[in-house]
Amino acid sequence: MKKLFVNLMSLLILLPSLTLIAAPVPTGYDFIPIQEEMQIAQPVVQKHGMVASQEALASKVGLKILEQGGNAVDAAVAVGFALAVTLPRAGNLAGGGFMIIHLQDGNKNIAINYREKAPAKASRDMFLDDKGNVDYSKVSGSYSASGVPGTVAGLIDAQQKYGKLKLSQVIAPAIKLAEDGIPVSYDLHQSLVTAKPWLQKSPDAMRIFYKKDGSAYEVGEILKQPELANSLKLIAKQGKKAFYEGEIAHKIADSMAKNGGLITLQDLKNYNIEEMKPLKGTYRGYTIYSMPPPSSGGVILIELLNILENFPLSDYGNNSAKTINLMSNAMSYAYNDRNSDLGDPDFVKMDLAKFLSKKYAKQIAKKITTDKHIPSKDISSIDPDDHEKLQTTHFSIVDKDGNMVSNTYTLNYSYGSGIVVPGTGILLNNEMDDFTAKVGVANVFGLVQGEANTVAPNKRPLSSMTPTIILDKDGNPFLATGSPGGSRIITTTLQVILNVIDFNMNLQAAVNNPRIHSQLWPEEIGVEQGISVDTINLLKKMGNTITPYAAMGAAESVMSDGQYVYGAADPRRASALAIGY
Repeated sequence: MKKLFVNLMSLLILLPSLTLIAAPVPTGYDFIPIQEEMQIAQPVVQKHGMVASQEALASKVGLKILEQGGNAVDAAVAVGFALAVTLPRAGNLAGGGFMIIHLQDGNKNIAINYREKAPAKASRDMFLDDKGNVDYSKVSGSYSASGVPGTVAGLIDAQQKYGKLKLSQVIAPAIKLAEDGIPVSYDLHQSLVTAKPWLQKSPDAMRIFYKKDGSAYEVGEILKQPELANSLKLIAKQGKKAFYEGEIAHKIADSMAKNGGLITLQDLKNYNIEEMKPLKGTYRGYTIYSMPPPSSGGVILIELLNILENFPLSDYGNNSAKTINLMSNAMSYAYNDRNSDLGDPDFVKMDLAKFLSKKYAKQIAKKITTDKHIPSKDISSIDPDDHEKLQTTHFSIVDKDGNMVSNTYTLNYSYGSGIVVPGTGILLNNEMDDFTAKVGVANVFGLVQGEANTVAPNKRPLSSMTPTIILDKDGNPFLATGSPGGSRIITTTLQVILNVIDFNMNLQAAVNNPRIHSQLWPEEIGVEQGISVDTINLLKKMGNTITPYAAMGAAESVMSDGQYVYGAADPRRASALAIGY
């Protein structure tokens, strides 16, 4: 009897556990809540505002600005300037990028294009040698590799028009970080060790980023950047004029003239940002806002979402062979459109309405099979050379009023051209590589591009940067996301969105989930660690070539449900941080 009683009690204790396992999760939503216990990874949750960036000190700067009463734009600009100090391989003053802003008051959505421009002296074949081949050292590591920078103008114009605080208050944290110094993280230490051969050509870069014996700063040591602090002080006091007409401009132009560069004082003075209407799309009832050309990101992201909307992805399953094969085929068609037709709208006529239409997407969807790879030669006739690399950074912010900012900016390569302008502490971009140096020859990101993106004076190069803001089915701010990663930016951003909307993941799970990438050429599916061997074998049987890739992207993302705000720092970047209040 005693034994029977014990067995019965054990069963009664076990029954609630069995019930918990078997019972569906009641949500009250048409998707699983943003944070719930069935998912392994959990986002940061706060009540008011959230900042997510690739570097922890910069994220803390953004939070401080929010706490001081700044809005999402103020915080974004503060993060942008701070990253120039704390993440020198990608954060910048002499690069360029794109910003998407959602202002809750009046439901305004704005795109700011602060992409670099080719100097007035630039020419179509400027990067070809005597034999007509691309000179990669010239296109990447020389003064002539730099486009006219847009970052300072973009950040300041956004803050002056849409921010609430004084510019000096927003830049002050970056000045302090540069002046007092930052403790070197393992991530920064490793990047400096790796970048040394690239930076050795610049005496100023070596003096700033390395110790007197030429070794990289060790973890925990303090890296001070007094010349960059002085440049930031000038910008805080004089605004963008300091960079484009004043002391900094003269130092850039003088350095260019002495070293075979093309950027002149007039190029700097003539630089302008463009405020644009963001591209608008829809996906399963959600509204998508992303960047128009010269970013290809928004066009191709919306085209991909339109194609995939024709398939029941949730039924196929997250990262199943069927889903991955489908995504890869869709990516091949979309990247073919990117490479052949897109460019700077001031120079190239593009049928954007076609690429953004549901009808066009449905035509492509009819050509796609879920169980068979479509060969690249059946989609495009371009026969590419190959050459590849990647660096950029993205950050996302939401404030207490529901305003959102999604910003991606870059130097192109890690540490840009590897050249610091003497006396400024400022690294130059090598963004001219994003042009088509020669039709049919891949750029550093492996992208094979056409005539639409060839070099021309004052032209902006095509980009893959994809800052994106999504509104929910009721029109409320829902998700801000984007990523670095060269040609993989678009596919990284796409997969975060699919993970949230189609696969019911919370934000951190959506960001953490293993990624794939395909871009027509090279003809392969790149897969991160975490895609199962069984799935890979099924994909191979479908005719795919599978290539293991290193970690892709860094999708620093924020989310809102009207009650709480959520942040996800991408674990693929060791120093990334999501933080809120």
